[in-house]
Amino acid sequence: MRVAVPDVILPAADLGRVHFVGIGGAGLSAIARLMLARGIAVSGSDGTDSPTLAALRAEGAEVHLGHDAAHLAHLGAGDTVVVSTAVRETNPEVVEAQARGLRLLPRSAALAAVMAGRRTVAVAGTHGKTTTTGLLVSALLAAGADPTYAVGGDLTATGTNAGEGTGDLFVAEADESDGAFLVYTPHAAIVTNVEADHLDSWGTEEAYAAAFTDFLDRIVPGGLVVLVVDDPGAARLADAARERDLQVVTVGESEDAVVRASGLVFAGTTSRFTVHDDGVELGTLSLRIPGRHYVLDALAALACGLRLGHAFDDLRAGLEAFTGTRRRMEHKGTVGGVAVYDSYAHHPAEIAGDLQAARSVAGDGRVLVAFQPHLVSRTRLMGAEMGAALGAADEVVVLDVYLAREDADPEVTGALVADAVPLPEDVVRHEPDADTVPAFLAGRARPGDLVLTLGAGDVTRLAPLTLAALSEREEADGD
Repeated sequence: MRVAVPDVILPAADLGRVHFVGIGGAGLSAIARLMLARGIAVSGSDGTDSPTLAALRAEGAEVHLGHDAAHLAHLGAGDTVVVSTAVRETNPEVVEAQARGLRLLPRSAALAAVMAGRRTVAVAGTHGKTTTTGLLVSALLAAGADPTYAVGGDLTATGTNAGEGTGDLFVAEADESDGAFLVYTPHAAIVTNVEADHLDSWGTEEAYAAAFTDFLDRIVPGGLVVLVVDDPGAARLADAARERDLQVVTVGESEDAVVRASGLVFAGTTSRFTVHDDGVELGTLSLRIPGRHYVLDALAALACGLRLGHAFDDLRAGLEAFTGTRRRMEHKGTVGGVAVYDSYAHHPAEIAGDLQAARSVAGDGRVLVAFQPHLVSRTRLMGAEMGAALGAADEVVVLDVYLAREDADPEVTGALVADAVPLPEDVVRHEPDADTVPAFLAGRARPGDLVLTLGAGDVTRLAPLTLAALSEREEADGD
């Protein structure tokens, strides 16, 4: 559901007790953690149990499994209910909050409430937001800035998606899917790329692109914007940003980029490149995450840190220590010489980027992919492009569409994607029964191969099951 953003967003300290409907999600759980760190009484509910719920309970939140109007019984005048966009209008807690006239906030306004009093750095873009935000946090921590942060995924180094710092910076992933990034007022921003997505919310590609131009208007006068100009959509924002008297820093491999990467070398799980700033060579940077798209993410984070006044060597130390975020080319384990990775990629460009990274990691081995399309509307519009991108794998299993925020459409299934994969029929499979996939992958994989589970839905659960199936195969072979 869509909850209106209030004309005046109160700072978090003035929200009273705060209850989160959908507290287990990446966005709401990060906000809840920051409020808990500030001593605010937090409660919440979610329809699915998860390690996130257990962690929030351990941090002091009262968390319920399932939704019930009774979960709001402790709230009174002056208290607040924050609602996830994934929640329906008929949710009993939402209905109760509306009936009682409680303050209702969308995720965007709740995040703005915890930003109050800090200099915000907002990381936006169609792809790469989570990784870029994590890289920037890691770099700033190494530089001694100690920022507060909210990321759309758990950092593998800290195991959490949010942290309360002592510095004056607040680094936030700024989501465009529901227009949330148009609620914030950042002092600095990064735009990684602009490529049509979330058309279920925006309607047209033109409206989606225009939202990023509107985002520029949210940056404080004279503020900083870092644009990855290797992407045409982000590059188109440069002139508009200059017209708004913003400090514009362009980054990429392009010769005309102000902060530029050259000499890219990909070896296994690492990426190495040389950094130039306005024609001056600063030094080399070696990342512990694979893939060209991650190089551009790191370059954007580095450029932002440099313009915020931090030294290259300090920022480099943080970037080189970065080990990734959960569900972004995350190594889940290796059994019998078969490496299993899991990633959140669900847009054709993200699929292509992760498969390029997977190729680097696999070396001479094959890449086997289990992909779950996300959203009926996205699959209807981009299913053929998803299939084309999956053609970079050696074998592909396509699951059915993960339903989120939308109802099923019998004409939009995983077959729409599978039929578009440009590989021989014997290595492409549409499999509606996800439970059969781990054993299938384990049976097909050979030592040296890489198995990758891809998608923004619950396909992530198949990675540990595939490792278990590989272990069973190895034990059976040993017998």
